[in-house]
Amino acid sequence: MRKTQPKKIPLAPDPKFNDKLVTRFVNNLMWEGKKSGAYNIFYDALDKVAKTTGEDGYEVWKKALTNITPGVEVRSRRIGGATFQIPAEVRPDRKISLSIKWMVRYSRERNGRSMADKLANEIVAASKGEGASYKKKEDTHRMAEANKAFAHFRV
Repeated sequence: MRKTQPKKIPLAPDPKFNDKLVTRFVNNLMWEGKKSGAYNIFYDALDKVAKTTGEDGYEVWKKALTNITPGVEVRSRRIGGATFQIPAEVRPDRKISLSIKWMVRYSRERNGRSMADKLANEIVAASKGEGASYKKKEDTHRMAEANKAFAHFRV
């Protein structure tokens, strides 16, 4: 393990909404370094979200992200030859990271013609408290609740 953590490189805000969170999302969405393509997919998805919901696509996306942001997770810890799943609170930076990764992953797994369609559908579902990424958050919370008995092993 290294002695000091590396410095976080500050992200440039995106051109349309001037939001660093959008840039972070697009960086996770990007494949093979094609950032402009990822921006196009993201902005198209937000336009489709705005059309289907009748609300601002950006606001719906933010609501969807907060809906799928986990509060607790389980971490494996080996104690006396047995591995326990110990519930732990999620660090603020990791919360955002997990929610973004889940949304992108479950968007890719959806059925649809284009990635923009799939992402738009996942955003709408997550904002309503439905969809695979929301289910993932619920499962994570359920796991933590089920293993609450091992919380005293926390470090």
